[in-house]
Amino acid sequence: MIFRPLGRTGLQLSQLSFGASSLGQEFRPVDLNQAIRSVHVALDLGMNFIDTSPYYGRGMSECLLGVALREIPRDRYILGTKLGRYAPGHFDFSARRVVESVDVSLERMKVDHLDIVLCHDIEFVELAQIVEETLPALRRLQTQGKVRFVGISGYPMAIFKAILDRAELDVILSYNHYTLQNTMLVDLLPDLQAKGVGIMNAAPFSARLLTNAPLPPWHKATPEVRALCRKAAEHCTARGVDIAQLALQFSIAHEDMATCIVGSANPENVKSWVDWAQTPMDPQLLSEVLAILRPIHNWFYTEGRPENNDPRPASGN
Repeated sequence: MIFRPLGRTGLQLSQLSFGASSLGQEFRPVDLNQAIRSVHVALDLGMNFIDTSPYYGRGMSECLLGVALREIPRDRYILGTKLGRYAPGHFDFSARRVVESVDVSLERMKVDHLDIVLCHDIEFVELAQIVEETLPALRRLQTQGKVRFVGISGYPMAIFKAILDRAELDVILSYNHYTLQNTMLVDLLPDLQAKGVGIMNAAPFSARLLTNAPLPPWHKATPEVRALCRKAAEHCTARGVDIAQLALQFSIAHEDMATCIVGSANPENVKSWVDWAQTPMDPQLLSEVLAILRPIHNWFYTEGRPENNDPRPASGN
């Protein structure tokens, strides 16, 4: 497993990290024994960072991690969670809830500190509150030793630039924006690197868009996006490669991104991802797939408040 520095934090993250959203049954019912086993397999295969949130399963993911990590020495893993998003449509980024949320997460996961805490999906609220109330409250917890590093997560690229211009961050987590289909995160790298902010990428499969699996009902991909991604998947299959393998290899290849977070409650999936990460990427196949996806390159959807979203290109992509 390759390890990379996370900005100026001093942390070294594995190029693949374990995302624990699936432990909260966010996508399908899970077998509890398999879910716990998936955490152990991830650690045994070299993934040293675990990402979760109280939103995942409305606390279930954190509780299961508390069980899975019970016999694991604390220095074997780096643990990150989030705060502010707790249920569908329920957001609370108040200073009072920051303190409460961190304490609850510590209790659920049975640890005495959190390595990383992120403000979760801030595009749904007024960004002024994040700057003026939420982040300062997290910094106070940092001085108490409960939290080591703080940052933000979300979907639109605009939220990162807006916060970077107004507050200090240790880390950010972006998802769906460094994939075979969308590489908008690259444009943000100079600003992040200039300020020493650690960069975490997530969701290389873009919610199954870059896999052979059926899309979930809530997926916002347009008919054109779905059709071209299916064409790319079929092209990979004809070449004897799962498009998910190529997608993962592409998303972990950028050396300026400390890690790529991907998760499953199935330990066999975790094993496959590590195998793929250690397999050389086929440059010819990559070139062919990128050519297929070129008409929808950097297509994105809207999420959260309109004012927090990215401007649409003139083409309407």
